[in-house]
Amino acid sequence: MITPFEWLILVTICLNCIALGVYTPYPGGDSNDTNLVLEKIEYVFLVIFTLECIMKILAYGFIAHQSAYLRSAWNLLDFIIVVIGLISTVVQQISAEGIDVKALRAFRVLRPLRLVSGVPSLQVVLNSIIKAMVPLLHIALLVIFVIVIYAIIGLELFVGRMHRTCFNNITNEMMKEPMLCGGEYQCHDIDESPDPYVCREYYEGPNDGITNFDNFGLAMLTVFQCVTNEGWTDVLYYINDSVGNSWPWIYFISLIILGSFFVMNLVLGVLSGEFSKEREKAKARGDFHKLREKQQIEEDLRGYLDWITQAEDIDPDDKDTVGGGGGGSGGVGGGVGGNRGRERGRKKQ
Repeated sequence: MITPFEWLILVTICLNCIALGVYTPYPGGDSNDTNLVLEKIEYVFLVIFTLECIMKILAYGFIAHQSAYLRSAWNLLDFIIVVIGLISTVVQQISAEGIDVKALRAFRVLRPLRLVSGVPSLQVVLNSIIKAMVPLLHIALLVIFVIVIYAIIGLELFVGRMHRTCFNNITNEMMKEPMLCGGEYQCHDIDESPDPYVCREYYEGPNDGITNFDNFGLAMLTVFQCVTNEGWTDVLYYINDSVGNSWPWIYFISLIILGSFFVMNLVLGVLSGEFSKEREKAKARGDFHKLREKQQIEEDLRGYLDWITQAEDIDPDDKDTVGGGGGGSGGVGGGVGGNRGRERGRKKQ
């Protein structure tokens, strides 16, 4: 349950994010009226965040005990952001001596991160990503293994096949829009000139010679492009034009199924699993805190009722004690009166 104070801080953070987005930096120290107003509002945000930090330190303690302010990673992030903001403000006030504060002011972009510390759902997402780092490393190793295997296969099948294009057999000029040839595409289909065209090498290749299987490094880069589903059909068409379309599709379709649909979706599976675990932990943690609060309220109420019961039991005893004391005093007074009467009778005799 978010308290009104936490809502105030979240609204302040959102307004600060809007102010950071509206602010327009100018070269040479120039500015405009909007920037001047935003710089004044920046002090208001800094005061609010500083007061929040001080109040939490007074409430939780600084660092000594287990539940102290800095023992929480999210509070530590907030504290660092506030300290950097205070330092940049102080340095800006003494910048007349030639101190450049642009580098320190750049740390203001960290303030939107405070939304993570204020919104539990964002904490769950970020914790899920952090917890998934080790499984994601294992998946990354698997992806690298698949890329290496297919890069080696591509070297064996397509080395040197992506440097042939059509040249004019008379002028020895390359066609205006070079296309790979020798496979599905043939040079006799060109209508640019009545002169015959022939398929020759000495073409650097597609994408300025980057997309090819001439060496292991470029082969891995080409396979990685295919695994990301970014332009993999273009690479397939290049190979079809230079080799033919009878069998290269087997290489690329198997690469997409294994390297993209299967391995890359493992990343989503791992993140989804970790997110489910963190969500269950957050739910259990919230239920535990609610149970603790309920038990604390019940204990306080039980102690209050016991105190009232004890007070009611004490009142009749006090009255009886006072009454008994009065009766005892009366008995003592009667005894004293009887003794005096007997002494007077003896004197008369």
